[in-house]
Amino acid sequence: MSHRPALALHGGAGVLPQDRFPADLAEALQADLHRCLAEGWAVLDAGGPALDAVCACVAALEAIPWFNAGHGAVLNADGRVECDAAVMAGDGRCGAVAGIRSVRQPIHLARRLLEEPGLVFLAGAGAEAYARRERFEPVDESYFITPQRQAELAQARQLGTVSLDTAERFGTVGAVACDAQGRLAAATSTGGLTNKTPGRIGDSPVIGAGTYACDDSCAVSCTGIGEVFLRQVVAHDIAARLRYGGQSLPAAVETVVMEQLPPLGGEGGLIAVTPAGELVLAHNSPSLYRAWQRAGDPPRAAIF
Repeated sequence: MSHRPALALHGGAGVLPQDRFPADLAEALQADLHRCLAEGWAVLDAGGPALDAVCACVAALEAIPWFNAGHGAVLNADGRVECDAAVMAGDGRCGAVAGIRSVRQPIHLARRLLEEPGLVFLAGAGAEAYARRERFEPVDESYFITPQRQAELAQARQLGTVSLDTAERFGTVGAVACDAQGRLAAATSTGGLTNKTPGRIGDSPVIGAGTYACDDSCAVSCTGIGEVFLRQVVAHDIAARLRYGGQSLPAAVETVVMEQLPPLGGEGGLIAVTPAGELVLAHNSPSLYRAWQRAGDPPRAAIF
């Protein structure tokens, strides 16, 4: 099998239709998506591994305040930040964290766990204690909190909801990659849902639900209504359809995203890549903030 390096990222599934989305905001958003894609593509273009590429993309996305990950993560019902992240390599190594409040870029902490024999998933105080032992420089929780997220929480409390229909509601971030050796990787990072119950964990940091990679099938990063994606173990389901069911990646994604999820309330989308560098980016929501590139092709970004 020939391996064509490929990379895709997402900044979450959006709720606004195109006719209600400000044009200047769309332009600025796509510029940031291109910039984050370039961070990962530089790794692949230099012959580096898919694992490094997806972590570079997600770390860049975590630093942008209008995405719901890292700096700019949404606030729970107590007004606190609880960041979740996961990363998986196609050889089966993986790491995940949840409830992070003092690590600047949660995806780097998840990556450190991937390299740790015997550990996969740490949450809350245990995860932050591990970060201190591993000499991650702590940041105050205020680093993550922005005035926009505070305003969104106030609105959500007033409405009694855990989601907002606003132009600023960008979501979970993630990336998938195939490198020149056919190695795959996936990474996902999120702040969860505005006004969520403290301690709530969705699909993003759960291996097989929101994040999954297998060199024999595909790598997947999801975004959307986390509880539905979690119950349906969507990321692994896509991979299993290829590995055991013989479906193509486009067919597997079409079945899950467009047919299986909507009746269950599973609004959202995903990005996926095969060892041949085939990319599929799909959503049943009004939009999916996304960017992608394959060797020999120019980078592209889209919202709708």
